[in-house]
Amino acid sequence: MQIKDLAAVVTGGGSGLGAATAAQLATLGAKVAVVDINRDAADSHARAIGGTAIACDVADAASAEAAFAAARAAHGPVRILVNCAGIGTAGRIVGRDGPLKLDSFERVVRVNLIGSFNMLRLAAAEMAEQDPLEEGERGVIVNTASIAAYEGQIGQAAYAASKGGVVSLTLPAARELARVGVRVVTIAPGLFQTPMVDGLPPDIQASLGAGIPYPSRLGRPAEFADLVAHIVHNRFLNGEVIRLDGAFRMPPR
Repeated sequence: MQIKDLAAVVTGGGSGLGAATAAQLATLGAKVAVVDINRDAADSHARAIGGTAIACDVADAASAEAAFAAARAAHGPVRILVNCAGIGTAGRIVGRDGPLKLDSFERVVRVNLIGSFNMLRLAAAEMAEQDPLEEGERGVIVNTASIAAYEGQIGQAAYAASKGGVVSLTLPAARELARVGVRVVTIAPGLFQTPMVDGLPPDIQASLGAGIPYPSRLGRPAEFADLVAHIVHNRFLNGEVIRLDGAFRMPPR
């Protein structure tokens, strides 16, 4: 799919991987809706890339529906959805204060998994109504999982479970949506230079990067964005989860 002039929605687009992706798509000529629960972050980044800012809680049905309506009014029907919104609250299943609070587990799953599905279902319905492009393609959906889906560490039960759900969602969604020409691909990033990592001391950041086989550094958000652009371009990529991690495998802790 050619990106130029297409309408794109990027969740979590106000910072980190989402911000880099929104910028890359805008550079390639897409009309980008920067969707983020943080309205100020969305506004700032949308202004920087010439996009449209939309505040949205991806895990809320009404909020997501309103976000797609706003994006559609600004840019036309969505052809590209990139789900980058997510949270990563840590917590042991049984800690010093007893079992992990159920609402803590539920919140992570709700944002990362249910939020991704919520946006996917609405985007897919909108894409299915559009005229087909080359080879019958109508749209592309890129989800964000994590290598924690495969090697979740101690304290990552909620995060790993939520991202594992995103991985498992990929193939059945791609199979179902194939009939309307909508592709679904997931990226499972490793350790990246995101706001979460930026808050760590420099020596800890260096140590994390040194543990990656090659290149021995943290991933750059632009590298994630480059892969998103390739997925959109390459029509034969479908129903797949792509690890983007420099051959890193996470240890138990």
